[in-house]
Amino acid sequence: MKPFRALSAVEQLADHLRQEIQSGALDGQMPGVAQLVRRLGVGTKTAVAALDSLKHKGVITAHGERKRSKIVAEDTGNKAGLQIRILLYEESDAHNEHIVQLGYRLEQRGHHVAHAAKTLSGLNFDVKRVARMVEKDDGDAWVIQAGSRPVLEWFSARTVPAFAMFGRQTQLPIASLATVKSTAAAEALRRLVDLGHRRIVMLTREERRKPTPGMLERRFLEALERLGIGTGTYNLPDWEDNARGLQRCLDSLFRHTPPTALFFSEPALFFAAQQYLLAKGMVVPRDVSLVVLDANPAFAWFEPQVSHVRTETRRWVPRILQWVDHVAKGKEDRRETLVYGEFVEGGTIGPAPGT
Repeated sequence: MKPFRALSAVEQLADHLRQEIQSGALDGQMPGVAQLVRRLGVGTKTAVAALDSLKHKGVITAHGERKRSKIVAEDTGNKAGLQIRILLYEESDAHNEHIVQLGYRLEQRGHHVAHAAKTLSGLNFDVKRVARMVEKDDGDAWVIQAGSRPVLEWFSARTVPAFAMFGRQTQLPIASLATVKSTAAAEALRRLVDLGHRRIVMLTREERRKPTPGMLERRFLEALERLGIGTGTYNLPDWEDNARGLQRCLDSLFRHTPPTALFFSEPALFFAAQQYLLAKGMVVPRDVSLVVLDANPAFAWFEPQVSHVRTETRRWVPRILQWVDHVAKGKEDRRETLVYGEFVEGGTIGPAPGT
């Protein structure tokens, strides 16, 4: 059974208007806000937000203030629909908001969407195992979430279209969506160094460290060097990629030269480390500062706020939808789309202990 996601009033109105456009009931110019409010009984703010959503997705084009928007003819070129396969990073990602929304939007366009039989982590990122699974599947196009370098190299060499939704796709001939967080991470590092921190460690998953560190990890080490901090395996430790391995890594880090600041590549590692620190009686940020290089909806419930890197997420799903439309038309699309991150300072960082 697919995860259920209730649509907001804005999403429902935007979907209704899009269906009206696809059916031909709306053509030429889009009705204005006042007309939508009067005809459909929706609020003014809802109508404005729905029109903004359609503009962002390229369904209508703006023609300036007080002028009605023009409807853009939409033709996916694929009446029968494609078989789209989403290769998840791990099982829990099936409930990720963007994965759920992507599947919903693709099915709205007449495509058939299914998650791959196994996840990347379930296949241990083994290229041969991934290849055997994919070659048995009849998918017309693949979306790979957070793929390792070897896995994405394999997909980029195949004739079946593939899209790298994050992962280590840099300079590969594959359509992709990538978040650029190195500048935001460097800003967080400068702030920590200003607060007296010198022992700073990044914890990141194995596929980000091997066979060589990924771009974000390299930029992290380079930023430390520029700030006058020598780097080595201490700053980017190797650990077995599971809960027990993370515990052992933290035990090792805090045994002799405990870090005063920890960076986490993803929220899951942050949550696990929080539990560890609590069990050890350590207080954040008094004993150690924490920064997460990604956002999570749960952060809205934290007081004080979690220091993290926030990225603009509105472009993610539309970009993949655009790529699928191109695939359906037989148009090659291997463009890399970059989304830049922003450092959000919160209450999980403070002065280094002893300063």
